[in-house]
Amino acid sequence: MLRLALYQPDIPQNTGTMLRLAACLGVAVEVVEPAGFDVSDRHLRRSGLDYLDHVAVTRHRSFAAFEAWRRGTGTRLVLATTAGAVPYTAFGFRDGDCLMVGRESAGVPEAVHAAAEARVVIPMRAGLRSLNVAVAAGMILGEALRQTGAP
Repeated sequence: MLRLALYQPDIPQNTGTMLRLAACLGVAVEVVEPAGFDVSDRHLRRSGLDYLDHVAVTRHRSFAAFEAWRRGTGTRLVLATTAGAVPYTAFGFRDGDCLMVGRESAGVPEAVHAAAEARVVIPMRAGLRSLNVAVAAGMILGEALRQTGAP
């Protein structure tokens, strides 16, 4: 199963959109805390509506805790970043990959870049910074699911 990791999400509405996306696509979600809002089950339920019952969500207290889980399971980390080395459509996704998106306000720190086995980018027009994080997650997950043959 593919996974979507949200690194310290800032905006509850984007988190809710990505939880709904993951539920509909059959993708598990890893939330790396701390977040910019309360990610208690009650707040996740409000942002994820009734879709939260259809998605597996695991919360990690820190990036170090996430990394310990990831390394223990042998999960490959694929980072979506504007500083990516490979266009996401040219990258070879594998079943079991974990796609990580960064904070809406700041992306991810260098330590996360260094931990990622791959860094993918969505090619965009020059002079524009980035897409909405939920839109980017949807585009890249769609390609990863297409490549892996997942529903």
